[in-house]
Amino acid sequence: MSKQKRGKKHRTPQQRVSRPSLPRPRQAAPALPGSLDHVARMLEHAKPDQLVELVLPFLWVAVSDGRAPANICVDACLTLRNAYGQLGVRAELLPVTVAIRKKDGAGTLYGSLTPTWTGTEWNGHCALVLPDSERFVDPTIEQFDEVRKIGMGPMVGKVTLSTHEDGSIVEPGAQVMMQRGDLTLTYTVAGPEALASIVEHPEAIAHADRHRRTGVNTASLTLAALRGEDVRERALQAPHPRLHALLQAVSDAPYEADEAQDVRFRLPDQSGQEKWLRLDEIPLPLETPAAWPR
Repeated sequence: MSKQKRGKKHRTPQQRVSRPSLPRPRQAAPALPGSLDHVARMLEHAKPDQLVELVLPFLWVAVSDGRAPANICVDACLTLRNAYGQLGVRAELLPVTVAIRKKDGAGTLYGSLTPTWTGTEWNGHCALVLPDSERFVDPTIEQFDEVRKIGMGPMVGKVTLSTHEDGSIVEPGAQVMMQRGDLTLTYTVAGPEALASIVEHPEAIAHADRHRRTGVNTASLTLAALRGEDVRERALQAPHPRLHALLQAVSDAPYEADEAQDVRFRLPDQSGQEKWLRLDEIPLPLETPAAWPR
C-alpha cells in the first residue's frame, strides 16, 4: 500500500430531523448519489431472497439525503441492524478495516483492528453481516472518495461464514474481497474487543433508543415499498416469516409521518380500534417470530 490513513470519524446523532427520523449531521455532508434510482431498480428486478437485504441499505441512504454524514458507520449499522430485525432478518455488527486498491496496486487502508474512541469519535470502520443468508453489508462505503466517485451506493455481497467458540460470526483476521469498478476492496475482520468497543461504549448505549427508532422508521418505509403491486408477490416468497406477517397486517393501509416524524400505519390495535400505529406496535399472530435483536 502506498499510504495508510486513520478511518474517518464516526459520530452519533444529536437531534430529530424531518421525514423520517434519521441521525442528524453535526457537520455538512453531501448527499449520496442516485440511491432512489438503485432502490427502484432493485424493487423491479431483485429476487425474493434479495429484496429486503438489498433494498434496506439503499433506502436508508436515499432517505438520509445527505442529512446523515456518510461516514457515521456506527450509527448506520446500529440503525440498519434494527431495521433488518424489524422485518425478520438477523444482522450483526462487524468491525473491520478496508483496504482499497487501484489497478496499479496503490491504495489506502481505512479503519483499525484495535479501534478506540476519542470523546464521541470512533476511529474504526464498521459493516454488517447477515448470518442466515451469508451476506456482507457496508452501508457507508461511499464515505471514501475513491469509491464514492463510482456511484454505486452501499456494498452488499455474499460471504462464507463460520461461527466460533468465542461467539464471533466471522473469524477475526478473516478477509472478504469485493470489486467496485476498477477498485479491489479487501475487508479484514477485527476481533471481539473491537465489537465490544462499540456496543459497550457509553455513546452507543446512550443512543440505543434513537438507533432503534430510526431503524423502525426505515423498516416501515421499506415495508411500504415492498407491498407495491409489482413487488408484493415476490416479497411474500422471501424466507422471512415476520415480513410475511407484516405484509399481511398492513395490506394497503394508509401511512404517514406523525408530529414526532415517526412513520405510522392506520390499523386496528389490540382492542380492534383503528389507530395510527408504529411498525413495532402492529398486532401480529402469536406464532410470528420476534424482531431481532432478541
